[in-house]
Amino acid sequence: MNTNWHSIFNDFKKIKVLIVGDAMIDSYMWGSINRQSPEAPIPIVDIEKHEKRLGGAANVASHIKALGATPILCSVIGNEDKGFFDLMERENLSAKGILQEERKTTVKTRIISENKHQLRVDEEDTFPIINESDFIKHSIDLMSNVHVVIFQDYNKGVLTKHVINSLVDFATKKQIPTLVDPKKENYWHYKGINLFKPNAKELIESNSEKEALSLENISKIVTKQRKQLNAKSFLLTLSEKGVFIQTDNEEEHHYPAYKRTIIDVSGAGDAVIATAALALAQKLDYHILAQLANLAGGLSCEKVGVNPINRENLLNEAIRLI
Repeated sequence: MNTNWHSIFNDFKKIKVLIVGDAMIDSYMWGSINRQSPEAPIPIVDIEKHEKRLGGAANVASHIKALGATPILCSVIGNEDKGFFDLMERENLSAKGILQEERKTTVKTRIISENKHQLRVDEEDTFPIINESDFIKHSIDLMSNVHVVIFQDYNKGVLTKHVINSLVDFATKKQIPTLVDPKKENYWHYKGINLFKPNAKELIESNSEKEALSLENISKIVTKQRKQLNAKSFLLTLSEKGVFIQTDNEEEHHYPAYKRTIIDVSGAGDAVIATAALALAQKLDYHILAQLANLAGGLSCEKVGVNPINRENLLNEAIRLI
């Protein structure tokens, strides 16, 4: 396929992306295991290093920035930000879309040893945000001159039904393309989206017939859901099996995963949707979009923890493989 990847990647810098959703902090404690606890049949991790990174919708903003585009993150965090604003400043990301209210700022702490997760501890509130109307108005004000909108849903309370409907309606009226990374609770509320991107687990959970997923029946399930959701395209991520894309003219294709050394899959979906959003904003062919997003998801799994994607690495791999 003769694609001018240099031109595509150069044009990323012209794109403004609004990311609406649940922002959080990914906290890491790195250490070594040398003994078992005498109190319970569990290992003792001697902590050697602490680190905090942006997570959730904020990680998507980091990916967008790393790819050369301009992200605007709209989210609601707690009155106690737990260092969130410092992390935004460190990554040179705008915090103008962040509102605060009486709730916990979500912090996921992963304890890592021997290159794998030993334990994860979550501190969070998941009830719906209180000031929905303020958040909707604030997000709409920031949507006026963006090229694409991502809804990044982790069911932590920012994306309520009212927020979703109001912002999707506004984006549709303004002809701004939309993407969503859905979760179970709001899955069926995202009607009329340009690109709907669940993973295999979310697809199975939302499928009323509860049949096991196979490459043979994916097409049938996706067709049914895409029509119910009135989505223009459906990008299903299948972990080590790659991605499946279907568009509203029922063109479809399964792209197997590129061979990678998989170390950690956390945050892979964030890399996929960030890359897909920039491709969608440029009106790239959906099959090019799917392959590039597939490649980005695989590359993001080569390091422990959530890490912004390396633009040059993705460009070089796109030239080599797509």
